[in-house]
Amino acid sequence: MTDLRSDTVTKPTKDMQAAMFNAEVGDDVFKEDPTVNALEQKVAELFGKEDALFTASGVMANQIAIKAHTQPGDEVICDKQAHIYNFEGGGIGFNSGASVRRLDGQNGRFTAQQVQQNINDPSNVHFPLTRLVAAENTCNKGGGSLWDFEELKRIGKVCEENGLAYHLDGARLFNALVETKENAKDYGHLFDSISICLSKGLGAPVGSVLTGSQAFINKTRRIRKVMGGAMRQAGYLAAAGIYALDHHIEQLKNDHKKARHLGDVLEKQHYVEEVLPVQSNIVIFRLNEKYTEKTFLEKLAAHDIKGVPFGPQTIRFVTHLDFTDKMLENTVEVLEKL
Repeated sequence: MTDLRSDTVTKPTKDMQAAMFNAEVGDDVFKEDPTVNALEQKVAELFGKEDALFTASGVMANQIAIKAHTQPGDEVICDKQAHIYNFEGGGIGFNSGASVRRLDGQNGRFTAQQVQQNINDPSNVHFPLTRLVAAENTCNKGGGSLWDFEELKRIGKVCEENGLAYHLDGARLFNALVETKENAKDYGHLFDSISICLSKGLGAPVGSVLTGSQAFINKTRRIRKVMGGAMRQAGYLAAAGIYALDHHIEQLKNDHKKARHLGDVLEKQHYVEEVLPVQSNIVIFRLNEKYTEKTFLEKLAAHDIKGVPFGPQTIRFVTHLDFTDKMLENTVEVLEKL
């Protein structure tokens, strides 16, 4: 089976399993799990931040961050395609009681000017208080799109001038970093908080990490507890994250190369109307009237290939650690024969 539904479908490698099995553990609620502590310290140092928090998922990391940055009745600015709005179960309203101002960006990327134009007047009691700006890099719904770091810096300046917090949903940030000139510390210096996911392109089985200042992480640790996310001997999971950060970042380039190849092949097929620009490991394409998303996926399933529906006439493929060269070759052959 070739599974292109997501980069979350990967299985731990044997070396990662060994790292997990041999992890030294303790009770993380008492902050006594040495492997969790090591992971949190590693991520904080990587981004030049003071502290970090290990969470069960990327959704949890983002939602904890939003709650820490806002009060009920505040407003969050994000793109209309943002994961925090579209794919986190209404968590902003449910967890934080905040409203959302969605910007009409390009493939998930908005501009500093758009942010400036959508900040509510804090003296007008009819409007919620604008409190937080959230960006997503890479943007999932935007086809794994990469941000221009200079634009992110301009947005950061707008946030600073208006007293707004600035959060990055960096679930696939390392996919961006292997394609650009920036490094993790560049992002750490810019954003107040950053979440990274270990179980997507990096291939760990579970977990995300949220990083920020010491005061911010102290606050988020309490929120994680309230959300039921405080785990005990979590070092077995954290060990997989450490291994992934040490060994799986550079291989993301291979995932991108395979995704670009799929995108090139799809653009030539008679049943494809449009392929979004392929900049990382996500390929989103729109079908013409020949297939619905359902019938197209049924055709693929007959050849033991899985994709995921991503809207009307729209399909998403995501390349990953377990998507081999042989699988790529077979997938291309099937796509060209449909």
